[in-house]
Amino acid sequence: MNPRLERLQPYPFERLRALLTGVPSASAEASADKARTPIRLSIGEPQHPTPDFIRAALLEHLDGLSNYPATAGLDALRETMAAWFRRRYRLPRLDAATEVLPVNGSREALFAFAQAVIDTTSLARPAEARSAKAGEGGPLVVCPNPFYQIYEGAALLAGAEPVFLNQTARHGFDLDLESLTDQQWQRTQLVYVCSPGNPTGHVLGLDGWRALFERADRYGFVIASDECYSEIYPDEEAPPLGGLEAAHRLGRDGFRSLVVFTSLSKRSNVPGLRSGGVAGDAALLKRFLLYRTYHGCAMGPAVQHASIAAWNDEDHVRDNRARYREKFAAVGPLLRPALTITEPDASFYYWAAVPGGDDEAFARELYRSAGVTVLPGRYLAREAHGENPGSGYVRIALVPPLADCVDAARRIVEFCR
Repeated sequence: MNPRLERLQPYPFERLRALLTGVPSASAEASADKARTPIRLSIGEPQHPTPDFIRAALLEHLDGLSNYPATAGLDALRETMAAWFRRRYRLPRLDAATEVLPVNGSREALFAFAQAVIDTTSLARPAEARSAKAGEGGPLVVCPNPFYQIYEGAALLAGAEPVFLNQTARHGFDLDLESLTDQQWQRTQLVYVCSPGNPTGHVLGLDGWRALFERADRYGFVIASDECYSEIYPDEEAPPLGGLEAAHRLGRDGFRSLVVFTSLSKRSNVPGLRSGGVAGDAALLKRFLLYRTYHGCAMGPAVQHASIAAWNDEDHVRDNRARYREKFAAVGPLLRPALTITEPDASFYYWAAVPGGDDEAFARELYRSAGVTVLPGRYLAREAHGENPGSGYVRIALVPPLADCVDAARRIVEFCR
């Protein structure tokens, strides 16, 4: 077996299950009383209904099951996605043939991209013949911290070493680019960005993008921007800035060294559809398509047609945002007296500092006494630069129905008291 598999850490939800195993939940014991049944706010799985028109488009094209799909997808799907990117990010151009690809959800693509990008071949050559890029110790992949664990796993299985940029409240949850040394940046081949951030909800601003692009030009690394939460935001008149839009506004119309990843899962409430897209640097996407041809990850025709329907409609997306907006408006005022929270720029999470600072104990005892499940923040981060930036926080996902979110918030406040 691949020895690199031994370096993968347990997934956050495995750690949560272990933490709660054997812990009796007061709500579980009182499950006959519906008002006290368990409520899960730990996993970011959309629970709003899938729109009927997307279901209908899927069913109407089941005859496509008799055909092998092309890895690049239908022309109509790429054109639809390119049109969406242009509308959403006010881009004057985006070529559907060379700058857009469909993928089976952003998770699959974020992992696969590292396998296509990372170059470990120089490690087999004598030290005097190695490229300066490889440096001593091999390639690095830079990840935000806290982060989506796929980034770390992708780096390790590609033969690279993950290093981390802490995102903390004292820095406004921005990427701390200065925390890495020049030597580390020289070894960097790939940087993962998550904006809007999971779990902080922070959106990278234009100045942050400028600083990141300047480093990419100086050190020659590729940027993978995970933007799967981009369509869940509070103000209809102020959608979050994305990587493609930032590149255009900064005069990088070829999207040099940048690929963005998006998904229909959160936007359209279709996590089971496994449909998303990537867009950006045509040269990078050409090589990524070659990798994907061998990877065997073409999207089924019925899913492609359902995706076309979803990308073409914004009414259901606005309705989705309104539902989340209603939850934040109801839950925030309840939680603020008990927890230290700030409103996220986007996404459906609260990143909450807990009383006492022990996020594991807080999550375990909250489940025991109130039947509410939240995710300890330390499970979403790694020790880096002398701290674990997730320690002392919990992630609260406002994905259940409104009444359940309100009930859970009241239980959390009662527990804190």
